[in-house]
Amino acid sequence: MSEFEISVFGASDIEANLAELGQLLHACVHAGASIGFVLPYSLADAESFWTDKVLPGVGEETRIMLVARQDGRIAGTVQLGYDTMPNQMHRADINKLMVHPDFRRQGIANRLMVEIEAHARRLGRRLMTLDTRTGDSAEPLYTSLGYVTAGVIPAYARDPFGSDRLDATTVMYKLL
Repeated sequence: MSEFEISVFGASDIEANLAELGQLLHACVHAGASIGFVLPYSLADAESFWTDKVLPGVGEETRIMLVARQDGRIAGTVQLGYDTMPNQMHRADINKLMVHPDFRRQGIANRLMVEIEAHARRLGRRLMTLDTRTGDSAEPLYTSLGYVTAGVIPAYARDPFGSDRLDATTVMYKLL
């Protein structure tokens, strides 16, 4: 295994790497990641997510996007949403932590989380929140990083494989 590097992606980086970001998201969804999408899910759908949902926040500086690269390929990404109301300027949301199936089990998700928390601290954000499919492989990762379960919401999201099954979500938080 070679080392990976993590960098902040700006709007121009997203545009320049749109195809590869689309491939990352597409691969994660097809591998069963419960990150908001349901099969069938095309590469065009994946690219649209980056341009329609992520790019505006990054461009407006209300969202930070980190990307991990290994061997010149995008291996993973995570986002920090901090477009909060005036009474919530102390908190931020972790969004869309994903690692390409080819790069899993190498500590990339862990490093991305540590780095995104460092960015939150620099912004003065002291409370991190996130949600994850209950029982998902990410849940133990978040727990190991100090996230605490606030509660479980039943029937929160459709199964990513397109069935009618509704999965619960675990809402977690961490005080920095």
